[in-house]
Amino acid sequence: MHDLRLALRDSAKKLEDAENTINKLHTDYENHLRNKDEVISMKEAIIKEKDSYILKLEQEISKYDSTFISSTDFNDGIDISTSARTSLLDVPSTTKHQRTKRTAISAEPVQHKKTKDLRVVLQAFEKSDRTKAFLRDAILNNDFMKNLEMDQIISIVDCMYPLEHTDGNLIIKEGDVGNLVYIMEEGTVEVSKHNKVLTTIGPGRVFGELAILYNCTRTASIKALSNCKLWAVDRQTFQAIMMRAGMEKQSEHLELIKNIKTFEKLREDVLSKIVDTFDEVSYSNGEYIVRQGAKGDTFYIVAKGRAQVTKAKSKWDTPVYHQHLERGESFGEAALQSEETRPFNVIADDPNGVTCLVLDRQSYREMIADELSRLKREESCKYARKTTTFIGGEDERDLQNLRLSDIEIVCTLGVGGFGRVELVQDTRNLNKYALKQMKKQHIVAMKQQEHVMNERNIMMTTRSDFIVRLYKTFKDRKYLYMLLETCLGGELWTLLRNRGTFEEYEVRFYSACVIEAFAYLHNKGILYRDLKPENLLLDNKGYCKLVDFGFAKKVGLGKKTWTFCGTPEYVAPEIILNKGHDMASDCWSLGILIFELITGNPPFSGTDPMKTYNIILKGIDAVEFPRKLSKMASLLIKRLCRENPVERIGYQKDGIKDIQKHQWFEGFSWECLKKGTLIAPYIPKVEHDVDTSNFDYFAEDNLPEPEDDLTEHRTQKKKVQEKTNQHYNTSSSGYSSAHSSDLNKQILSLDHQSSFRTNAEYLSSMPIGLLSTFRYQTSNITLPITLEQNEQLLKKYKIDLHHPHDDHQYYEIG
Repeated sequence: MHDLRLALRDSAKKLEDAENTINKLHTDYENHLRNKDEVISMKEAIIKEKDSYILKLEQEISKYDSTFISSTDFNDGIDISTSARTSLLDVPSTTKHQRTKRTAISAEPVQHKKTKDLRVVLQAFEKSDRTKAFLRDAILNNDFMKNLEMDQIISIVDCMYPLEHTDGNLIIKEGDVGNLVYIMEEGTVEVSKHNKVLTTIGPGRVFGELAILYNCTRTASIKALSNCKLWAVDRQTFQAIMMRAGMEKQSEHLELIKNIKTFEKLREDVLSKIVDTFDEVSYSNGEYIVRQGAKGDTFYIVAKGRAQVTKAKSKWDTPVYHQHLERGESFGEAALQSEETRPFNVIADDPNGVTCLVLDRQSYREMIADELSRLKREESCKYARKTTTFIGGEDERDLQNLRLSDIEIVCTLGVGGFGRVELVQDTRNLNKYALKQMKKQHIVAMKQQEHVMNERNIMMTTRSDFIVRLYKTFKDRKYLYMLLETCLGGELWTLLRNRGTFEEYEVRFYSACVIEAFAYLHNKGILYRDLKPENLLLDNKGYCKLVDFGFAKKVGLGKKTWTFCGTPEYVAPEIILNKGHDMASDCWSLGILIFELITGNPPFSGTDPMKTYNIILKGIDAVEFPRKLSKMASLLIKRLCRENPVERIGYQKDGIKDIQKHQWFEGFSWECLKKGTLIAPYIPKVEHDVDTSNFDYFAEDNLPEPEDDLTEHRTQKKKVQEKTNQHYNTSSSGYSSAHSSDLNKQILSLDHQSSFRTNAEYLSSMPIGLLSTFRYQTSNITLPITLEQNEQLLKKYKIDLHHPHDDHQYYEIG
């Protein structure tokens, strides 16, 4: 017993020693962790300081990059990535990069011809079955073209024509405008960029596919290393195939659906919208489409082939023949209302198989069940709020008499491939505007005439507090001009560049402004198509407004358009695949915008446009969402970026209102936003109406001077700025150019009763020097003056008639 007590005492002592040791180790460990935490905190502070310094340097670099980077630097030529066999997802979507402005791209607007006309345009070229199979396999092995539907691939193969190149021939030249996609059948070619060899391509490879999407320059050269045989198809043929296939399928499906009793009361525009809700599913001969006794929530329409219906009296009996279902017949309507137990078997009974249009209950409820009542509500109570705009306290009617000669340029707000945007003022009252000038030559070269007219027509009719206002348009021989509302808070893109990322509450505000703009546009049947931070301007209150409607189009409810356009990182899959697109593509771009504003980068981004498109086609589920995105934000983005357009939030039965009701916007005051009483998360510093400190500086010397009357205006920029500053310092009521004013008085004081010729005859014979200097609107003034008076004015103002001038008369667009 004594020994047991000693043993217990000894064990207790050992246990106590062990506990003391553990406590000591624990204390040492805590001290060690504390020391490490201090070291980590210190290093994090150093890293944060360095990151801040790097960001500051990047911002400075970006400011100068904005001046030097032009649209010609945009990498939109041939895709050579597939030849290197690198993974498209090797480039993380959230990798930090030097932020530069992105240039939007567009194909030529597609001429909307009837399907039967498109059939005539397509020309098939004879080729063997072996060659057809070879070309089909090559397309199916291409990262982009494999996403096309089989009937489209077959049509492309049929329309491809042969080309032969001998050893040393240049097949594609870097910098040339591309129009063809190629498939190599025989031989080898060499790919080079800036005279540096990148790789070689052999038989069975596709190259140059970016050229069939839109008008772009080749970014690499391809030279034959041996005698080569290739097959090619041009962009116009490709677009015709895609458009024809889409229109034929939509028309065919529409005819099938409108003859079904369940949908016969729906209007044509509603039916057109819900056609895409149906999935096309194929079944091989003998395959069960539905089984008797199974639970079902899908409705079927037979689109191709014939199906057999069988039914058994009980589960132990053999099913017996009941009837056949032909094209246009349907089954399973009850499943749209509630879960149905299938009362019969439906089996494909056609040697060529059966194709059905399939609609599930959820899609029916989301898109169709309340569609009619929603449209009726929208017709009786328009969603968008109408506004009346006043400028400088004066009615818009004052702008009707505004001439281009009344406008003086203050400074440049931005430059791009189209031309420039200038801050200008009306010399009559010192009201400030933004003047967007676009080069006619560039518009015609890029075949964008239709897009420019769309921009003008749409912006002239919009009245929304979330869309930049267009007041007036002009044109001369070289330029088109748009007089716009000023937003001196700068671009949201600039703020994002300087900040790196935004907090979610800030993004909620900016995206809400976009949603209000989209609600207004979509209600009018207008598709925007070019959402990105670069196209969002901040006003003095920090509210953002949509600008640049170059790709906007009025398509109407239930209709689609087919032109490839947008900014690569923001285009929706249906645009890339030429399936036809509508307002659902704007919902997609809204999801991309929210992702980019929160994380600092778009979810889909590659080293060139073709890689970006291929990543987009992999879908939003393939993207790794950073932890910076909250759960609700991630869910909203994923719902906005569904692959199937009809599944996107904002496109379903309640439209944009579904987005506003999403949990991510819980607690957000939409009414205060619309009233303009909600305080913006960032209020830009704007000290006066010519304060351009929120915009990047654009050096005058780096830009070519246009050969028109605005050249004279630009040389006076400093004088105008000085005059404006003097105006603010002295509080004068206004000023105008004395020389110009004196000239106008001289013109108006001439004897208007003197008979010379009609205005048109006089102006046609008038010396260009005088016409150029006066710069008046010929349609608004009566000026029959004599040749003697003409000569007097020429001598008085020392006008050189031998100086080469263009015709500088100004007119309004359209």
